[in-house]
Amino acid sequence: MDAAAPRLVPAVDDRDTGGFWEAARRHQLVVRMCDRCRAVLHMPRAYCHLCGSWQGHWEPASGRGRLYSWTTVEHQVHPAYPVPYTVVLVELEDHPQVRLLGHLPGAPVLAAGHPMQVWFEDLEGVSIPQWEPV
Repeated sequence: MDAAAPRLVPAVDDRDTGGFWEAARRHQLVVRMCDRCRAVLHMPRAYCHLCGSWQGHWEPASGRGRLYSWTTVEHQVHPAYPVPYTVVLVELEDHPQVRLLGHLPGAPVLAAGHPMQVWFEDLEGVSIPQWEPV
């Protein structure tokens, strides 16, 4: 295992998700909302799948959620991610239709519905929302 392997980082200049990553750089969690019908646009996209509007904005989210699901990875697939680690899927408290992924080191004892709080991991000019149990 190469301990110096760089972490993988997301592309932050995508037309549909760029605003999410720009807010994350400021350590703010946001969701995309339709200006016309107020639908949550998740996965983020330029148009509303409900009313067809092309007008939307990024709205701050609380950064609180509940653990929806998780899996613990025990077989290393990349040298930058030592095992074990746990991938969590968190349902946002103020937008329950939005679920975001995160990474926890190790194999913590978790339970569905457990309260979670966002924090931001700063890597190579990118801030990645991560989650921790409250």
